Amino acid sequence: MTDVIIIGAGAAGCMAAVFAARYGKSVTIFERNANIGRKLRITGKGRCNVTNNSSVEEHMKNIPVNSRFMYSSFAMFGAEDTMNFFEELGVPLKTERGNRVFPVSDNAEDIVNALYREMKRLGVKIIHKRVKSLILEDGECRGVFSDGKEYRGGSVLIACGGLSYPKTGSTGDGYSLAESAGHTITELKPSLVPIVSGDKYCAELMGLSLRNVTLKLYDGEKLIFSELGEMLFTHFGVSGPLVLSAGSHIRKMHPNRYSFKIDLKPALSAEQLDNRIRRDFAENLNRDFSNGVRKLLPAKLIPVIVKLSGIEPERKINSITKEERRRFGELIKAFPISIKGFRPIDEAIITSGGVSVREIDPKTMESKLTKGLYFAGEVIDVDAYTGGFNLQIAFSTAYAAALYM
Repeated sequence: MTDVIIIGAGAAGCMAAVFAARYGKSVTIFERNANIGRKLRITGKGRCNVTNNSSVEEHMKNIPVNSRFMYSSFAMFGAEDTMNFFEELGVPLKTERGNRVFPVSDNAEDIVNALYREMKRLGVKIIHKRVKSLILEDGECRGVFSDGKEYRGGSVLIACGGLSYPKTGSTGDGYSLAESAGHTITELKPSLVPIVSGDKYCAELMGLSLRNVTLKLYDGEKLIFSELGEMLFTHFGVSGPLVLSAGSHIRKMHPNRYSFKIDLKPALSAEQLDNRIRRDFAENLNRDFSNGVRKLLPAKLIPVIVKLSGIEPERKINSITKEERRRFGELIKAFPISIKGFRPIDEAIITSGGVSVREIDPKTMESKLTKGLYFAGEVIDVDAYTGGFNLQIAFSTAYAAALYM
């Protein structure tokens, strides 16, 4: 018999284990992988963007799904608490562009190792086995079944992630366990995931990274997202921070309903860009069009944008009309990318959807349906944009659950 049983040794599970143990509870954590924190090790390209150094209000703004559910747990344990927690465990942190917080070492292993050391110091028991089912008796959760054995506990926390990155152990077990206790699972979709395009030129541009561009997402004619930053062309379409954030605004994916437009020169107005093009043209009057715009755009992009402009690559610049020049400028300010769909959910950073927030107490993270059952992290139907916001959701919900367990 243990006071607290936690299913999943990821960000939420480990944080909850530490605080439950600090509050004097005996804690047993079940992790199906041989090592803890496998997904944590690969977040932020292996650097681990632990939180975002900003206010509760800023965090709420960056949660497009069920943000109000997070208010209580953010108030209890926010970004500053997360930063203090890891620095007290001996991991110096730094704040980068966009208030993203990383270990000074740029090594996610430091975050995982700090959690592991603290759990061992506090006597948390780690069992590397998969939980098959919950022990449910008289409307209460009283433990778990694993490997043919019964493990009894005063409280059980489901913190085993979503469906994204299944190679790290996120295979959706938490959803089936929650359903067995009567919980509703909202539609599961990929979030923070690359986008597939039907445009063949994306493959031609594969590997091209664009910086300081503005990506705009349209639902039909309606602009629903616009942000300055970085993105990347791939063999299937587009990826990178801007694309991942924009994709969070796509609620019902249908081929050709949504589209991207990239402003390749956001620092210039249409008039300023036209003046710049005219200057470049004036310096290259007798050259071919494809050679006369080399200073304007990345080399890999020129053949594609020349083709899209409808102006023959061999046309001499001195023969290009004012109207053709204007349309070329418009193309630079609104380079089109069609949207066919999302990449598979196993390539997503997080899963959108999960255990319905209507069935969870937002202050305690306890199930409203089954006493003694708690939830934390990605398994809950709350997700945010990139920038450390999703890990803060995991840490805040884990703290709230630990406090009340």
